Amino acid sequence: MIRALLVASRPLSWVNTAYPFAAAYLLGGGGGGGGRLDATFVVGTVFFLIPYNLAMYGINDVFDYESDLRNPRKGGVEGALLRPAHHRATLWTASLLPLPFVVYLVVVGSWVSDLVLAISLFAVVAYSVAGLRFKERPFLDSLTSATHFVSPAVFGLALAGATPTWPLAALLAGYVLWGCASHAFGAVQDIEADRDAGIGSVATVIGTRCAVRLALVLYVAAGALLLATPWPGPLAAFLALPYAANVAPWWSVSDADAASANRGWRRFLWINYATGFLVTLLLIWWALIR
Repeated sequence: MIRALLVASRPLSWVNTAYPFAAAYLLGGGGGGGGRLDATFVVGTVFFLIPYNLAMYGINDVFDYESDLRNPRKGGVEGALLRPAHHRATLWTASLLPLPFVVYLVVVGSWVSDLVLAISLFAVVAYSVAGLRFKERPFLDSLTSATHFVSPAVFGLALAGATPTWPLAALLAGYVLWGCASHAFGAVQDIEADRDAGIGSVATVIGTRCAVRLALVLYVAAGALLLATPWPGPLAAFLALPYAANVAPWWSVSDADAASANRGWRRFLWINYATGFLVTLLLIWWALIR
């Protein structure tokens, strides 16, 4: 059961939600206004590292079980194939494990940060659970997926009491477009399994070629928005290029060959780590010169 929960939480992706919160909280002035490590930083980072990911992916694996049976890439780092015997325990753990963290973060936060956290948690649940199933609502599925990764950063800024600015809005908007692009491209590889299961997605509706082209355009647009950020932020615009180049080989892919996009998706997972390293250097540079 513990191994099933661990696989369901996608350890390879833990950093994708914990890092945005931690960076935003520190650089937004958290920790008593001086960007110092404090209890709130630790609690928030741990929350977005494990409980948040278990809730996001664990709930999804339970409600997507039938379609996952048809998906050959499920059962490893790209997604657990939870046996029905584990479903109840997964839902209970995914619901209860985040609870003490959420209570703490609500108590120490403001009404603004509490609202952001509520939206973030709603997006986690709404993406997968029956009755909402935002993942089956084309275009809303990509936006909801982007919310999963952008909202930890927005919450970190709100919790730190950061002042909203237009450059900051451009940065977050670019992050949203990056998230939408990544989801759209990720949906391409699952198009056959999703159609067999009767699941609608941005890829099943507009087709593989259009989904790939949409992803590429959104990556480029995300990079363009970063040009509006203060120095050295504009340098981050170049970091969108590897993502665009990664999806470009599938510009004219057919629905029949959609599964081949999994090669690009696997590269995407590692591009994230390289990009994260370079983003860290840029953030340190920005912090030193501001």
